[in-house]
Order: sequence, then structure tokens, then C-alpha cells
Amino acid sequence: MRLRLPLLCLSLQVTLIILFALFVRYDAHTDPRQWFQLKKQNGTRDWENEFYFRYPSFQDVHVMIFVGFGFLMTFLKKYGYSSVGFNFLLAALSLQWATLMQGWLHGLGPDGKIHIGIESMINADFCTGSVLISFGALLGKCSPGQLLVMTVFEAAFFPINEYILLSVLQIKDAGGSMTIHTFGAYFGLTITRVLHRPQLDKSRHLERPVYHSDLFAMIGAIYLWMFWPSFNSAVTSLGSAQHRTALNTYYSLAACTLATFGVSSLVNGEGKLDMVHIQNAALAGGVAVGTAGEMMLTPSGSMTVGFLAGIISTLGFRYLSPILDSKLKIQDTCGVHNLHGMPGILGGAVGAIAASLATAEVYGDGLQDVFPLVGDQRTAQRQGLFQALGLVVTLAFALIGGVIVGFVMKLPFWGPPPDTQCFTDQPYWELPEDENGYGEMASVKVEEAEKMA
Repeated sequence: MRLRLPLLCLSLQVTLIILFALFVRYDAHTDPRQWFQLKKQNGTRDWENEFYFRYPSFQDVHVMIFVGFGFLMTFLKKYGYSSVGFNFLLAALSLQWATLMQGWLHGLGPDGKIHIGIESMINADFCTGSVLISFGALLGKCSPGQLLVMTVFEAAFFPINEYILLSVLQIKDAGGSMTIHTFGAYFGLTITRVLHRPQLDKSRHLERPVYHSDLFAMIGAIYLWMFWPSFNSAVTSLGSAQHRTALNTYYSLAACTLATFGVSSLVNGEGKLDMVHIQNAALAGGVAVGTAGEMMLTPSGSMTVGFLAGIISTLGFRYLSPILDSKLKIQDTCGVHNLHGMPGILGGAVGAIAASLATAEVYGDGLQDVFPLVGDQRTAQRQGLFQALGLVVTLAFALIGGVIVGFVMKLPFWGPPPDTQCFTDQPYWELPEDENGYGEMASVKVEEAEKMA
């Protein structure tokens, strides 16, 4: 830890600066020469700059990444610094590396450079969201070095999968049910299976919340819930598609929340609510409507999807997570399988069904706006099949990539924490002393400290 983290952070950042200097340039809406040429040649006005259409959505997505995800993971009673701090670190690395990878894959300019603008920032944040979902599965069980390694690999694998789905298969997934949530969840779950810790019981007493940590996590959940309509609609076509996506997400989340409260109380023997369910499962409606959000799902249809997602996610937390842990040896700290994995698969399936039912009678002239290939090159049913294929490709890519990265992270060089020091900030942070806090914790054994050095 003493030298490993500084070397990784500094060397990665210097490398990124060099790569940006070599490959990255402003796009036409950002570069002054090109922008004023557009104004002169096409009569473009300042308010038509892409910034004014996309920046409000970018702000919301950015808050979700750094505040929403960060605080949602503060539920562990002794891991608050690491939850927010490592979230901050991984996001800062991911958004830079993702900008390069997405630029190289999704189209270099005629000059061989990556031209970036506000939409590039949104897409980099989307990749970062997937990385942070994987981080949730590994929360408390990996060193900063291991997490940085995961980020470098995942922020490279994510754009490749995204390119296959969006550019090769030509599917629709604006809110990322497949590309972001399904990929991030199963990538992280596969890694946590490879990194399985048979002796994790030595730290299990720390893998639980206290009152104030759950309250902080609830703040993160509320931020995510509020801004999810912006997340799903951020890069959709301007006009009715973007408006429709935000509306469908809005009602899906609302229906999901009531379903979550109802099922959480139902599965409790005393009819009480479980804060873990409320913090997480209430968000599943945003995940599940990500693919079909811009489609003609209808308000009642989006509410139905959210309702089902809330039920599935809550039942997953209550019954499935213990089975994954005890039987399949998948130690999913944040329950990303329940919040992102299963709802992401549901969202991909709903998108396939909605696409196969698309008709000109329903969409009118807007059919080409949502499905550019339907009518001329594909039937709606064929588009639905491609949507389903995209889900299969994503799962395969996540599982294979997770296995590869898991074994790389398993190398002792990265300094994984010992089983007795999981779910605690103590090995990594300077901590304030308080009578009920870290002062009571047992110190790290000398030999264990040397392993992390």
C-alpha cells in the first residue's frame, strides 16, 4: 500500500495525459474555429450548441455517479471512507480511460483523432456507472490496487461490448439495461466468484450496517431515484423520444417503489420494512426500463415493468442472495445481482418484446427515429431478435471478461486485504479516534500488514 497505490495512480494519470495529448481534440461544438465556421456557413445560433441540450442531463448523470453510487455503498458500518473514497477514485480513472476507448472504437475523425464534446462526457460516465456496479459486488473485499486494475480492464471491455451491440447488431439500449447494468453486474459477480474467500467469516461481523450508515446509504438511493429519468434519457434522440424516456422511467420508478415497500413488509415475519430493500430494490424500476424507455411502452406498461422489477429485486435480496453466497460461493456485498443483474435482464427482455411489436401505426413517422433499420432493412420481429441477441452477447462478454480479470486481480502483487481485515477502512485510511469507533478494533497482525505493504 505504501508504494503500490502512489505508483499506480501517478503512472496511470501520466499515461492518460500522454494519450489525450496524442489522440484527443475538441469537437465542432467545442472548438472555437469549427463552431464559428458552423455559425457562418449554416447560420447556426449559439443556443443550438449541443451543450445547451445535453448539459442538464450530464449534470444529473454526474451526480448519480459520484454522489448516488458513492453514498449508496456507505451502508457498511466500518467502510464509509472507502465506499465514497474509492468510488471517487475509480470514477475519476474510468471516465478518462473510457473517453479514449469509446473514441477509438466508435469512430475516429478523418484526422485520426478523437473529437470530444458533451455527449462524450455522458458516455464516459455511463461506462463509469458499469465499473461502479462491479465495485458494488466487490465492496470491502479488495485493495485499491485490485480495484484500479479492475477499472482499467472493465473500462476497456465495456466499450467493446457496447460497440458490438450498438454498432454491429444495431440494437437500442439508451438507458443501458444491457450495456451498463447487466454487463456491470455479471462482470463484477464473476470476479467475486473467482476471488471467493472461504475464510470471509472472520470479517462477517463487519458486513452489516448501523443506523447512521443506512441513513447515509438512503441519501445515495434518493439521489439515484431522483435523477434516473435523466440517466435513461441522456443520449436519446432529442424531441419526443427523450421526453418519452424520461416519462416512462419516472412512472416505472414510482410503481417499483410501492412494490418494494409492499413485498418487503410481506416477506418479514412481523410485517416490518427492511432498509436494504428500500435502498436498492426501489431503484430497480429505473434499471428495468432502460432499454425500452424510448419505445412505445405506454405509461401503464412502464409502471408494470417497474412493479415487476420491484418484486423481483426485493425477493432476490430476501431469498436469492443467501443462496448465491452459501451454494454458489458468490459473495455479493451490495446485492448488485438483485438491483442491476436481474432487472437488467428483465429490461433487455422487455426491450426485445417492445421492439418486435413496433408498427408504423403506433409510431407514425417516429418509427425511424427509434428504430432506424425497421422498415427498410429489418422487420420489427427481426429487430426484436437482435435485441435478444444483444442480451446474450452481453452476458457472455461479462462472464468471460470477469473470469479473465478475476484471475489477474487474484495475483498477490496487488495486495488484497487479509480475511480478518475486510469491510473496514482501517488498512487504508487515517481514521479519527472515537470511543465507539475504530479505536476498539483489533490491530492488524504484523504478518498481515506485511502482505498489504
